Amino acid sequence: MQNQQQSQNSSTIKNPKGLDLPQVKGPEMNDRDFINDGLSTCKYITDSLNIAVREASHDQLYNDMTQILQETHDSCRQLFNLMFKNGVYKLEAEKQQTIDQAYQQFSNYSSQFPYQ
Repeated sequence: MQNQQQSQNSSTIKNPKGLDLPQVKGPEMNDRDFINDGLSTCKYITDSLNIAVREASHDQLYNDMTQILQETHDSCRQLFNLMFKNGVYKLEAEKQQTIDQAYQQFSNYSSQFPYQ
């Protein structure tokens, strides 16, 4: 069991630095809550802007909203990077064999596309 945990920990990609969070969470918002709320809001806005861009009937409106959408995506990325930097998110590294298998599986699907 301990060897399994060690092998899992060696494949974890994260920053050791974390936000200073209280041991027991009260009703007040902390730094992590504020950043998480910002990222959730950013995701909601990009979802809504995606619809607005697709349905824009005027070229200038389309161009302006596309620019706003890109800036909003960039803001989401900055918030994610901030959260990752502060240890809120961590990633698990995948074995190369698993990546190769997934690539092969999805590469074979391309033969089913109507246009090559």
